[in-house]
Formats: sequence, C-alpha cells, structure tokens
Amino acid sequence: MEDHDLDSLRRQLHEERNALDASAEARRTSADTVELDQTRTGRLTRMDALQGQAMARASSARATQRLQAIQRALERIERGDYGECRECGEEIALARLKVDPCALFCIGCAEARQ
Repeated sequence: MEDHDLDSLRRQLHEERNALDASAEARRTSADTVELDQTRTGRLTRMDALQGQAMARASSARATQRLQAIQRALERIERGDYGECRECGEEIALARLKVDPCALFCIGCAEARQ
C-alpha cells in the first residue's frame, strides 16, 4: 500500500473517531434514566421514552464497538500490518478499506465467512 493511501486512511480513521467522540455526550444524555416527570416528556408516553432510551443505549454500544475497531486499526497501522487479511494474509483491496477502514478481511474471505 502506498504511503499516501495509508495516510489518507489514517486521517479517515481519526476523523471518524473525532466525530464519535464529539457525539458521545448526546448519546449519554439520550441513554439516561427515564424520569416520570410528565412535564419533561410532554405528550410522549413513558413507553415511548423507554423505547428511545433503549435505542440510545444500543447506539451507544455500537459507537463504543466502532471506537474500539478504529483504535485497533490505528494500532495495526503503527505495527505495519494494516490492510492484511486476517484469514488469508493477502492485502485487502484499497477500495474496500476506503469504504471500511476497519476491515479485517479481504472481500473473498469476508464472503466465505458469511
């Protein structure tokens, strides 16, 4: 992989991590305990509020998993084994990494795993 491609993917990973970090407070607030105060929820029912809370918690869990995947990808870049398929050891196509810079498998191995 070319150095400029690697730098571009590193920037992409940092930008995504920064965006997830920036939205962390909103996710945390949305996942807070639902209170019974009817003036705060307005016309929403408690069930609607609980559903919103559950969705926010799931979103937060996905964001945490993605942040971990980004961190692992950045570590692979530093180690020098970024872009290698974990299954076959071949290089993961640049186009695939541009779509998902955290990809661990080449397209062939990813399809075989499904």
